[in-house]
Amino acid sequence: MQFTVSQDTLVRPLQLVCSIVERRATLPILSNVLLRVQGDQLSMTSTDMELEMIATLPVAVEEEGKTTVSARKLLDIVRALPGNATISVNAADGKAVVKAGKSRFSLATLSSDDFPDSEGANYIDEISLPQSALKSLLDETSFAMASQDVRYYLNGLLLERDDTTLRAVATDGHRLALGSLTTAIPVSEKNSVIVPRKAIIELGRLLNDSDDIVKMAFSNQQIKVELPDIHFTSKLIDGQFPNYERVLPLGGDKEVLADRDELKQALSRAAILSNDKHRSVRINLDTDQLKATVTNQEQESAEEEISVDYKGAPLEIAFNNAYLLDLLNAIPDNKVKLLFTDETSSALVTPADEKFERQYVVMPMRL
Repeated sequence: MQFTVSQDTLVRPLQLVCSIVERRATLPILSNVLLRVQGDQLSMTSTDMELEMIATLPVAVEEEGKTTVSARKLLDIVRALPGNATISVNAADGKAVVKAGKSRFSLATLSSDDFPDSEGANYIDEISLPQSALKSLLDETSFAMASQDVRYYLNGLLLERDDTTLRAVATDGHRLALGSLTTAIPVSEKNSVIVPRKAIIELGRLLNDSDDIVKMAFSNQQIKVELPDIHFTSKLIDGQFPNYERVLPLGGDKEVLADRDELKQALSRAAILSNDKHRSVRINLDTDQLKATVTNQEQESAEEEISVDYKGAPLEIAFNNAYLLDLLNAIPDNKVKLLFTDETSSALVTPADEKFERQYVVMPMRL
């Protein structure tokens, strides 16, 4: 196998492929990237047995073939070379020789026959939509996913298809984020999958804010995502996601309309003196006024007061400040609407403009 490619053409797709390679892989072959040269293209494949990523790019092919080399070492070499360098890779006799100018590197290879084959899947639902729309949906909901929770079905994002609606839901048991968008083609039957946290994070890195089309397909075991020159698949979480509709608060009669940036900045300043463990902030509502108070174990305190649109009865309620800041960072509108029932009930936070189909739920803390 032998090919030639410029450094600036190779480095970006190689970075993407190497992002899912585990630093301490259980099998040596999983630390490697599969290089396959065919026609006038190079395909690079990596996997951790749960995710698989394939990047393709045009190269000058001198000899077709395939092999595997250390993903990290190859990436470090390519990164270190000048952007205008022409890189030559020649693999034979258990070695891959990488040359650029007067630089020469000889890397050990492992047989491509030992590289795991991706399992075929029967995809039953396919969607095409702009990358920017999917990226916004994931960015504005995925922050609420759990991490290493014993309730394994929370360590991912629920993607639900219902008619022309694609809905994304994440929760860690203390907060919930829900968003939706409209797709061009309806689905005949309502269905849902749980995509693992790592796959959602990697997908967020792959997507950009352009109107380029991304294609997604679902099976009972896998999700497949196709982007220009990138093919991404992930196994799904086999579990029952909680009924999120039962979590959404109903009947909240205390409505607050606030400037998102003003509220976020006030909570950020108050958080300077918060307890690192509990991060509690006490919210006091009165007519057209919201006061945020933070105290800590050193008997220190911070108070922030902002003007809001509120005509309800006085209310005192406490939340995890970090959770409030997370959702305020995610909300895509300049104005936010907060709905409260009482000091023991969850709050519903939404963008003030209903065109943004996002809902956030935060559970209160003890006062």
